[in-house]
Amino acid sequence: MIILLTDGRPSSGQRDLSKIQENVQNAINGSMSLFCLGFGYDVDYSLLDTLAKQNDGLARRVYEASDAALQLQGFYDEVATPLLLEVNLNYPGNAVIDLTQSHFRQFFKGSEIVVAGRLQELETNTFQTEVSANGLGDQFVVEGLAIAEEWDSVFPDQEYIFGDFIERLWAYLTIQQLLDKREKCSPEDKENIRAQALDLSLRYNFVTPLTSMVVTKPETEDEDETLIFVSCCLGVDGDPHFIIELPDQNDALCFNIDHKPGTIFNLVRDPPTGIVVNGQIIGDKKVIPGNKMHTYFGRFGIVNEKFEFDFEHNPPYFAFSSMDLQVIKDRSLTVTLRNSVKFLIILHKIWKMHQYHQDYLGFYTLDSHLFSSNVHGLLGQFYHGVNFEVSDLFPGKDPDKQDANMFVKGNELTVTR
Repeated sequence: MIILLTDGRPSSGQRDLSKIQENVQNAINGSMSLFCLGFGYDVDYSLLDTLAKQNDGLARRVYEASDAALQLQGFYDEVATPLLLEVNLNYPGNAVIDLTQSHFRQFFKGSEIVVAGRLQELETNTFQTEVSANGLGDQFVVEGLAIAEEWDSVFPDQEYIFGDFIERLWAYLTIQQLLDKREKCSPEDKENIRAQALDLSLRYNFVTPLTSMVVTKPETEDEDETLIFVSCCLGVDGDPHFIIELPDQNDALCFNIDHKPGTIFNLVRDPPTGIVVNGQIIGDKKVIPGNKMHTYFGRFGIVNEKFEFDFEHNPPYFAFSSMDLQVIKDRSLTVTLRNSVKFLIILHKIWKMHQYHQDYLGFYTLDSHLFSSNVHGLLGQFYHGVNFEVSDLFPGKDPDKQDANMFVKGNELTVTR
């Protein structure tokens, strides 16, 4: 395998993304897998994801946060122990049709392989199966006899609210693999693959990058509102919480407001537009006496008083949908207020067995210039820029970093680069 590490996007040499993809595919030529690891928020993650999918690997992003080392460890744990290569699950052609992916370039310790398909009408409910792969110096082959049984007879006390679970699992896997296949196929085949994935999405009621979901307002005769689901800025994230980018000054301000877990901060309030955003902080799972508790944002609420809706994330609940939602599972949620601003909420997943830290959220504002000049709040006060001066450099607590005096909004503060 090859592991590609990057913290940005192409700045020199070849910049044509399609040409980069072509060059990588030609160089690898199917002989190995490419795993892409992107660092920070400036990385072109969509390019990394495409490169990985085109070359039988996977892409992961490492966010700039206090748990970056754990994120790296999580990626390492995923790929550290390859058990088998070129895994094939073989079934007789007269027994099954419409198989999902049954060939896998590698199988790692801790991972799983799921293959689903449709059974043909058989005279018997048994058929032969074979799993073959390359092990460490040996060929790995296992043969067995599969017995087709009805779900109700295997799990008599289990009920699934959406119908046949196995059939929906087959549809889900097929849709995901079709979406991935679009990254590898020729332009003329993309539309056909897209049509297949869209047909399955609609038939089995899956929300995918190709579909939309219609939500009807309760107790109203107004026309339906549509929420579109598909596959910087100023924000709050990690520790320190507040990240204020100032592109005009080629700089950024970062600061914390430490408080006990459960505290709710008003991040944005804009009376002319009626938009209000609040955030609630959470703390470490376990407090070590004498150590500082890290706090993070664990919940956000977005309210538009003019359109009479509110939205709460973690978990998401909403009412009166004058907004569009774009969901990337286990990664991010983009909330676009109708004819107004856009917010991005990022989920930072922590290793669930970690004894101190827990999952937390990041919140970013896109198109902040659309707020009125009266916007305020811990984040909103910076939406229309901020003037500051830094002077009088002097040694700080950290010998590798200098402190300085900053004058901002009528206050004099001690700051560290």
